[in-house]
Amino acid sequence: MMVNSQYPIDPVPFTSVKVDGGFWGQRLQASREVTVPLAFSKCEETGRYRNFENAAHPSDTIHVGGFSFDDTDVYKTIEGASYLLQTYPDEKLKNYIDSVLVIVAGAQEPDGYLYTARTMNPKHPHEWAGSMRWEKVEELSHEFYNLGHMLEAAVAHYQATGQRNFLDIAIRYADCVIREVGPNPGQVVRVPGHQIAEMGLAKLYLATGDKKYLDQAKFFLDYRGKTEHRDPYNQTHLPVLEQKEAVGHAVRATYMYAGMADVAALTGDQGYIHAIDTIWDNIVSKKMYITGGIGSTNDGEAFGANYELPNATAYNETCAAIGMVYVNHRLFLLHGDSKYYDVLERTLYNGLISGVSLEGDAFFYPNPLEVRKERKYQRQAWFGCACCPSNISRFIPSLPGYVYAVKDNDVYVNLFMGNTSTLQVNGKPVTLKQETAYPYSGEVKLVIEEANQPFTMKVRIPGWARNEAMPSNLYAFADGLQSQYSVKINGEVIKTELQQGYCSISRDWKTGDVVELSLDLQPRLVKANNQVEADRGRVAVQCGPIVYCAESPDNEQSIGSITLNGQTQLKVEWQPEKLHGINQIVTDNGVTLIPYYAWAHRGVSDMEVWIPFEN
Repeated sequence: MMVNSQYPIDPVPFTSVKVDGGFWGQRLQASREVTVPLAFSKCEETGRYRNFENAAHPSDTIHVGGFSFDDTDVYKTIEGASYLLQTYPDEKLKNYIDSVLVIVAGAQEPDGYLYTARTMNPKHPHEWAGSMRWEKVEELSHEFYNLGHMLEAAVAHYQATGQRNFLDIAIRYADCVIREVGPNPGQVVRVPGHQIAEMGLAKLYLATGDKKYLDQAKFFLDYRGKTEHRDPYNQTHLPVLEQKEAVGHAVRATYMYAGMADVAALTGDQGYIHAIDTIWDNIVSKKMYITGGIGSTNDGEAFGANYELPNATAYNETCAAIGMVYVNHRLFLLHGDSKYYDVLERTLYNGLISGVSLEGDAFFYPNPLEVRKERKYQRQAWFGCACCPSNISRFIPSLPGYVYAVKDNDVYVNLFMGNTSTLQVNGKPVTLKQETAYPYSGEVKLVIEEANQPFTMKVRIPGWARNEAMPSNLYAFADGLQSQYSVKINGEVIKTELQQGYCSISRDWKTGDVVELSLDLQPRLVKANNQVEADRGRVAVQCGPIVYCAESPDNEQSIGSITLNGQTQLKVEWQPEKLHGINQIVTDNGVTLIPYYAWAHRGVSDMEVWIPFEN
């Protein structure tokens, strides 16, 4: 089921891309076989479904416990399962989702309101809910947050199955909110205390074509900083068009920035475009870790000051990394510049997938860059506040939707992974097959399996392959090496000028044409801007998009005593049996480094990303 796109550039939906094998094939398999079933079982175990059943039969004797946003764990898990259904049809899973949706529908009030934390016991609702609808929505009730996750999940389910049973539930709740919340007489003026409704409403607008949903998303943003509740923690300290710096709770922030990017891209509003561009620049030039993680402090799970990027106390919530992917994807759809995918890819391969074990059954909430054994830091089987594991369960299966994009005559190849995809270019189908062992090989083959028409293929040349560590001066390569890349068509090397980071190949494509991309995958030393106090006198190691770390199971000497210098030789070794298959890096003095995402799989350990550097 297609959803209309009105972005300047059209994303190719997850329904059109079948990922197979390789690095991401393993991740998707773990998600399908372990993470999503685990999330559903936790929804059962922890009473998430029971909340909906209780809301269908309210009583003033029911004790409302848990969190006011527990409903969202059900929605997020259905979203992830819906993405999986497209690639792996599963009648049993589909029927299970339908049975859950019957329970969800039963909790919906006659006018569309759906918030179990109030409905199951209206006289004594959840302590965060307030005495009436929307009373505490700018603080802790999460009524709009629940709406946002419901909309995201319902649109994904509709796309994957073509069924409207979830979409209709979500539309009824969205319509209830639009009737009661807004700037008109008889309405209450409220904005989300925890953002995501803005993104969800934009998706609902694209799915239905009804502009009232986009208008509501813009209302929620326009009135931020104009109601009584004003706090940097949830970005209500200023109107959004006046915000120039990323502040406060990093998940709330990125969800809001993604909503701003949606409004900017879907309306062309220049004020929104300027505002979100300014905030993005602040994050990428002053507030982002080398892993793509954000949120440097445990105090409020928040952004710190500019260049405040401590390693041992880094928060880097997994949900915030997911939020970074959402923001950068939307900014690419708005601007068409590869720098947004350079950031997205960095976050994806490092600070995001570090949040879930290779087996898919254990999770990090924070993702620090330095740990000592005495902290005993390990992934957990679940959390009472389950936002990170349920978010992972919905994000990983959505990955096929980030690989390609199309604009008129242009086909963007943004991520490299084995897949087969059928795209619509000027109303005609083009089938591409991508073959690669990326990120552990720099060789990527694109085979035109079906096409007989002219178009421009725009292949992203990652920043790291162009000797640019980051699209800012926050991080830079420090080793004097020069990475190379080459592009071949049907075996012949071609030379083209890069446009916004893309190698653009315009030709009349025929079935059987082959494009080969060769990226120079060599270990590189990276240094941070000198204003990042925590990283002065240190370097990190990166190979392709992967950031590396030293972990104690691989090294005899203590992690705290390891140093590198300008003469250190770095050698890549493929280890097919280690940590599900990795390229490890070994130095000439016996130090072993592994991908950051793969640490903490072998018991309690010491770990360090930024290593002291001696000239």
